[in-house]
Amino acid sequence: MSKREKGIEMFNEVYCNDLPQPPAKGEDGFFDFMLESLFSELWGNDILTIEQRRLLLLGAIASQGEEMTFTIQARSAMKRGELTFAQLEEVTRFMTQYIGYPRGSKMRMALMGLKKDFDQ
Repeated sequence: MSKREKGIEMFNEVYCNDLPQPPAKGEDGFFDFMLESLFSELWGNDILTIEQRRLLLLGAIASQGEEMTFTIQARSAMKRGELTFAQLEEVTRFMTQYIGYPRGSKMRMALMGLKKDFDQ
């Protein structure tokens, strides 16, 4: 399997096939590099689990106040069974103490937007 193929496989696994497929090889150098390094090499190794990487990423994203990316990661974490809604609520409460209330509130609102999708 090529690095690109492994990268696409990990990309789809990490994001539960919810995101559009990457462009064909050579059409977008940014995606080519991302698939072969970030997804093939980093997400694709077994030093940390996807769940561990996701939790680190949620913290990093929250610290930047990126609610759209936080929503994508939170949705994927719930779909993959990595984190429950209650655990993600705790992530936002905990992170708010380190990133501040304005950013923490944005993450909470992003999470609340997902609640209806996962209520049973």
